[in-house]
Amino acid sequence: MAKRKIGLGELAERVGLTPANLSILKTGKAKAIRFTTLESICRELGCQPGDILEYRED
Repeated sequence: MAKRKIGLGELAERVGLTPANLSILKTGKAKAIRFTTLESICRELGCQPGDILEYRED
């Protein structure tokens, strides 16, 4: 988001999420994400899913 100079609120609006839900995704507190949501975020940021996802073992 910083590279694209886009704020949380603007990205949330563009992908059709609430800023609160996008914040949960951003902080890594989400348990799941829909592929359509991931696709929308990647389209808006011009990136690939692997650029924003990270695997963490519990």
